Amino acid sequence: MTQKWTVADMPDLSGKTAIVTGANSGLGFETSKALAGAGASVIMACRNEQKAQSALDEIRRAHGQAEVETMTLDLADLDSVRTFAAAASQRCATLDLLINNAGVMALPERRTADGFEMQFGTNHLGHFALTGLLFDRLKATPRARVVTESSLAHRMGKIRFHDLQWERNYSKWPAYGQSKLANLMFALELDRRVRAADIDLLSLSAHPGFSATHLQFAGPEMSGSKLATLGMKASNALFAQSQAHGALPALYAATSDAVSGGDYIGPGGFQELQGAPAKAVANSRARDTEVARKLWAVSEELTGVSYG
Repeated sequence: MTQKWTVADMPDLSGKTAIVTGANSGLGFETSKALAGAGASVIMACRNEQKAQSALDEIRRAHGQAEVETMTLDLADLDSVRTFAAAASQRCATLDLLINNAGVMALPERRTADGFEMQFGTNHLGHFALTGLLFDRLKATPRARVVTESSLAHRMGKIRFHDLQWERNYSKWPAYGQSKLANLMFALELDRRVRAADIDLLSLSAHPGFSATHLQFAGPEMSGSKLATLGMKASNALFAQSQAHGALPALYAATSDAVSGGDYIGPGGFQELQGAPAKAVANSRARDTEVARKLWAVSEELTGVSYG
């Protein structure tokens, strides 16, 4: 385990360009702040423009010389993903870091603009499409990295090819588990594909352990459950680490020289709940290459995005 690794151990990122999704709060905000503080030029990809501006202002107060800007991205709308990717590709001749961080968790049943189950559509399909649409920029950048945020919840996930969109018997936690398993399988499959094609790009994944962010409260707030909200508050107070600590695994994956393509990074403490960044354990379903290839093909079909 990397006992004392913190943002202070990040290398100088001057001249590097990074895109962070879901950057207006939580892990995405902490990731953007740390990358900007290390000298990277950061594009904060956010759905809510007002919250994005507040986050941008806070980062600029912390790092006065930071090269950071916001751009609008709604991962639950493939038209928005395409618009964002086209604009970002025009702004960036190269792209060193893509941090696929944004996500939703345990929501009441909802659909994306394209009719996908909200968690699978946002967490997996939106990022699958975004990465594919930015792939030319990533390939044009030596040693570029794609870091995709998964979760301990991948362990409860199964890829339900018979009902990917949960059109029957929707259950919010298993649906979340499927989406986070898909994130991890995507990162591992992308690594296998770039290796086979001899592309100089690292695909990695990370998870934050149990970290106190607003992510846990979105579902209870949408369903109007005061009891679930109180339960989340109590769990955060008793067991969670800060969102700044939760961002460390993704930052380590994005910047450390000690990682390799295909690595999965999480907290190194008990049950991977807290602690300094370390190699995490992906379960056997995440490492099923046949299912991963099928998921990739289905994701291309659903999004209309091919990596070539």
